[in-house]
Amino acid sequence: MASIPDNVVTKLKHIMSSGLGAPILVMVMLAMMVMPLPPFILDLLFTFNISLALVILLASVYVKRPLQFAVFPSVILVATLLRLSLNIASTRVVLLDGHTGTDAAGKVIQAFGEFVIGGNTAVGLVIFLILVIINFVVVTKGATRVAEVSARFTLDSMPGKQMAIDADLNAGVLTQEEARIRREEVGKEADFYGSMDGAGKFVRGDAIAGILILVITIVGGLAIGMVQHDMGFSDAMRNYTLLTIGDGLVAQIPSLLLSTAAGLMVTRISSAHDMGTEIISQLFESPKALGVTAGVLGVMGLIPGMPNLVFLLLASAAGVTTYMLTKHRKAVALAEAQITPKEIKPEPKELSWDDVTPVDLIGLEVGYRLIPLVDKNQGGMLMTRIKGVRKKLSQELGFLIPPVHIRDNLDLKPNVYRITLMGVITGEAEIHPDREMAINPGQVFGKIEGIPTTDPAFGLEAVWVEPALRDQAQSLGYTVVDASTVTATHLSHILQKHADELLGHEEVQHLLNNLEKIAPKLVEDLVPKKLSLGSVVKVLQNLLIEGIPIRDIRTIAETLAEHTSDSQDPGILTTAVRVALRRSIAQHIAGTGSELPVITLEPALEQLLHQAIQGGTGQAAGFEPGLADNLLKSLAEHSQRQEAAGHTAILLVTSSIRSMLARFVRHGVPNLHVLAFEEIPDNKQVRITATVGAANAA
Repeated sequence: MASIPDNVVTKLKHIMSSGLGAPILVMVMLAMMVMPLPPFILDLLFTFNISLALVILLASVYVKRPLQFAVFPSVILVATLLRLSLNIASTRVVLLDGHTGTDAAGKVIQAFGEFVIGGNTAVGLVIFLILVIINFVVVTKGATRVAEVSARFTLDSMPGKQMAIDADLNAGVLTQEEARIRREEVGKEADFYGSMDGAGKFVRGDAIAGILILVITIVGGLAIGMVQHDMGFSDAMRNYTLLTIGDGLVAQIPSLLLSTAAGLMVTRISSAHDMGTEIISQLFESPKALGVTAGVLGVMGLIPGMPNLVFLLLASAAGVTTYMLTKHRKAVALAEAQITPKEIKPEPKELSWDDVTPVDLIGLEVGYRLIPLVDKNQGGMLMTRIKGVRKKLSQELGFLIPPVHIRDNLDLKPNVYRITLMGVITGEAEIHPDREMAINPGQVFGKIEGIPTTDPAFGLEAVWVEPALRDQAQSLGYTVVDASTVTATHLSHILQKHADELLGHEEVQHLLNNLEKIAPKLVEDLVPKKLSLGSVVKVLQNLLIEGIPIRDIRTIAETLAEHTSDSQDPGILTTAVRVALRRSIAQHIAGTGSELPVITLEPALEQLLHQAIQGGTGQAAGFEPGLADNLLKSLAEHSQRQEAAGHTAILLVTSSIRSMLARFVRHGVPNLHVLAFEEIPDNKQVRITATVGAANAA
């Protein structure tokens, strides 16, 4: 016998997965509308309708996140159509056989018509109208309004949420797969609340249809009973009214359950617990509220003429619960406050070289109010985000980023953090851990209240806002991130900017050791036979200074081994390596497109710069001050135009002046990439968008 339900369930799953479930359900509803159904089938369908409504209501109560029941709007539509089809079927039976008695439409309708309302048509009509008013005016109207607001705010906040995901991805907090999942969740959330807005209209229309069906059935039943079956007015009124009201009550109760379920779904927030657990934990979070309630009930129970026993019983129950909650909270606080005895400190030992601690390569110092951000026991996420930053940068740059040493610094202001490299301060900012930063990406659609500030990583205008204003800020176009993400992004920007300082002899030796596993002969011939380790370090640092990753260490090593016989100068070797990495450099700078828009210099200006290098020191100091200043301004203007057109700013020059110009524009025009003609790969077609001449630079 136990195998029969399993077989039935298996067959139902097979039918649904084969795509036949929806057509079969539509055929059943059409059959209910067209074909007369016997009373037993009606009883079965009415019971199923009530059971389905209860299952949907309980599912909406126990679900932890609205998106876990994303099919809810479709379920609401199907349940509403099923109930209306059942209304039509029962109305047909009532009108056809209502003259035979109150059991003409089945035992369920008869029970609701006689037992629930005591056979009194006036009482039944009043109860039906009260249910409709509760459903239509209170539950459905409120749920519809909440659904409309939720849908609008969810759609308006989508761009901000997407930008926040991109910011976390760029900061290394999220992987590509996690970012894809987050984007899908944002899209599903918008679809869900948009569908719930429409589902509320279905439930609202169902309540109106219930009233119209009741009136039409009573009027039609009286006419049919008195005209076609020669019934007296009182008999026809009793039979048809009781049947109609019973039918209406049987339909309105599931309708009210579904309306309640819809209201619960649109008013839910994502949580780690179901709704019942959340209500209990939050309602009784403060024993003081329950204690005051016990006192008020006790006073009312002592007033003469009041139901004293009931009030005093409830007051006693509330007082006992308050006492137990207070006792439990004191026990928890006492357990947390237990302090372990302090150990006796030994006598201080003599100073040694162990007391001279080396400087941290990367350091993060925080004020005392920012300690919770780095403490996992207090829910701090900064450590996790920093690990993500290190992993992302290590994969992008091609070498392992050293660990970040975090410590508190009481000399700092409470909300200030400081980033150091080799003990030197390279970044500092003030953040608010209890707020979130709303960053203006360039175009927003309104102002938002908060503390004005500046994004420490990129210098964009921003506002520290309350967490409750997050959705509003995102709907206005702001990118909203928490304090941990702000700090991690700032750290990522600094580490990327100073990557060459983080690469030392130990890191390069690790790179060569890894390369030796796949190309042992190459490493053996290169270091130290042909080139010293220090020269390799300098070449790799030169590449990182200009933002070129060193992931392709094999190509770099092969190029160095090939050109060391010509020169041992790190600058010349760097130029040779750049030519070998030209495809990687072009893709890193301008993407995979076949066209490369560039800015060039007129031959006369290039010749002038070449002479200045030969006549000076080879640095920008060899320029005339006026020429250097005007050239920098001209390159900055053309670079801005290039970026405004949606292209990467690239300056294409001869190899003899490329290195010098790259150093010259590094701080004045940091977004301008300087390439030599030899560094353009064969698969890229150069398109000159602007030419800077001697007249512009003069």
